[in-house]
Amino acid sequence: MWTLKDGGSVTRKPKRAAAVDIDVVEFARSRLGFFPDQRQVELLGVRSIHPERRIVNCTRQWGKSTVAALMAVHRAYFRPKSLVVVACPTEKQSAELVWKARDFMTKLGLRQKRDGSNRISLRFPNGSRIVGIPGKEATLRGFSAVSLMIIDEASRVGDDVYKALRPMLAVGNGDLWLLSTPFGKRGFFYENWAGGSEDWVRTAVPATECSRIGAGFLEEERRQLGDLWFRQEYLCEFIDEGHQMFGRDLVMGALDEEEPMRF
Repeated sequence: MWTLKDGGSVTRKPKRAAAVDIDVVEFARSRLGFFPDQRQVELLGVRSIHPERRIVNCTRQWGKSTVAALMAVHRAYFRPKSLVVVACPTEKQSAELVWKARDFMTKLGLRQKRDGSNRISLRFPNGSRIVGIPGKEATLRGFSAVSLMIIDEASRVGDDVYKALRPMLAVGNGDLWLLSTPFGKRGFFYENWAGGSEDWVRTAVPATECSRIGAGFLEEERRQLGDLWFRQEYLCEFIDEGHQMFGRDLVMGALDEEEPMRF
């Protein structure tokens, strides 16, 4: 309370207390009422060196977008003025993930507000933002000092988009998460998964390790989709495109770097 010169007084509005950081799994359970399955716990509970480089190669319907939204909200809530960028192949997909984050904000008792500049966005009382953008190289530039970048359905995002996004992490020394089911042996998602770089922490979650997907359903899917498509969508395998005469591994194995190809 402040005392004024005329003898009156005014009560100072108390400052909002800074949130005390807790790990992601505990945050999900105690604050959001979300109980990750065992594989989600394993993913969320392991911290790698900073900045993080994570690849999650997972089955359809495992809940990767929910996990990504959880990570986004945890970062924004506990790190004031942080910027989280969510990139997906389309604007609709980016919006769906950001709206999942919005639902988590509601559970935290926070009012939903946009950031004033971006249509698909959330602004937190501590100044943090979550912004969703479509995977179009020509329209995504302009963000900087990104604390966490999430590329969902990464196997469907073009290499040009990936190369345009990465510089946004430079100033903030931000973390990068790639999440997707496979989509052939091509593109940055496959190259980073199959490459030998130790920069990345790799996590594979086939449908056989998801307790919410039954064996009977998977057998039906195998019959309906065919073996190759089933292995890609549910078993996390990178399958060569059907129109290729020779598989990528066969072609790469036949090349001799010391001898030029002769025709």
